[in-house]
Amino acid sequence: MENGLAHYGPFIKEIKELIYRRQYEAMKKVNAELIQLYWEIGEEIDRQQREQGWGKSVVEILARELQKEFPGVQGFSARNLWLMRSFYIEYSQNANLQPSGAEIRDSNLYPSGAEIRRASLPALLAEIGWKKNVVIMQKCKDPLEREFYIKMTKRYGWTKDVLINNIENQAFGKYLVNQTNFDETVPERYRLQAKLAVKDDYNFDFIEMGVEHSEAELEAGIIKNIRAFLSEMGGDFSFIGSQYHLDVADDDYYIDLLLFHRRLRCLIAIDLKIGEFKPEYAGKMQFYLTALDETMKLPDENPSIGIIICKSKNRTRVEYTLKTSGKPIGVATYSFYESLPEDMRALLPSPDEIAAIIRGIGGEDHD
Repeated sequence: MENGLAHYGPFIKEIKELIYRRQYEAMKKVNAELIQLYWEIGEEIDRQQREQGWGKSVVEILARELQKEFPGVQGFSARNLWLMRSFYIEYSQNANLQPSGAEIRDSNLYPSGAEIRRASLPALLAEIGWKKNVVIMQKCKDPLEREFYIKMTKRYGWTKDVLINNIENQAFGKYLVNQTNFDETVPERYRLQAKLAVKDDYNFDFIEMGVEHSEAELEAGIIKNIRAFLSEMGGDFSFIGSQYHLDVADDDYYIDLLLFHRRLRCLIAIDLKIGEFKPEYAGKMQFYLTALDETMKLPDENPSIGIIICKSKNRTRVEYTLKTSGKPIGVATYSFYESLPEDMRALLPSPDEIAAIIRGIGGEDHD
């Protein structure tokens, strides 16, 4: 039996992979049909309320009748029906997601026999789950911000919790204004994911620390709250060590924090500074990255990336410094607040520039 299994092993593995692929495709189709159903239910509720002048009670009655007709089928609560209505209203007029033109509904499907022009379901919405759509709809009001999170959820398979974490940590705004040299130093196939790995500002509210603190105290606070720190970093990071030792030419060097990024498959060196960014910090980081690539990086891993996190930075000074760096480096700040600061809001690109950036998110990464 064992010899037979070894003989047929590759064939069996191929069939298993085929089944998994088809199961995944089937799940995607089921999800798309469910989102389409919810869209049409929401549209009908909205249309009938407008045309018949019905109030809120129709949704309560509809929910009861649907639950009686389809016992055990979840999703037909009054709350979810209201969400379907909001879903349709919010996105039916969204020019960024909406395909051009409108469809004419088949009159044979409806007792009235009337032809009704309706907005098409934007295909992008059907590519993520209902609960994730609801999170984005409720937590994000700007159309471009919604489009960003929908595309990122689809592209990187964010779970609901990871999505919420990214929204609450304002990944959209911090991604748009972050400062890296990745366009020049990171291969295109994973450049976008690398940019997403570096925010412009990190919220360290989870550390109980006064305004005056040392770098050692900052590092100790991070280590004590390592879970919260990794979550703030973005969810794809694993902790390797603090004060990570490098031996170069019999001299000792120490990286404040060394992480590993699962999607990028590379080491991430972090240098913590409690003051303003200085150009010489980049030179030190380049040295660390070279040493990591020469002594630590495995053959199947990508080149290491550095993140310098300072208390403050002059954006022009950072820009000039990164232009001369041959290693992939990002420069960020850390703060103790929950909201995007007003001075950062002023740095956001124009709506047209943001739209162009988001359009570039639609593709897939390649190994």
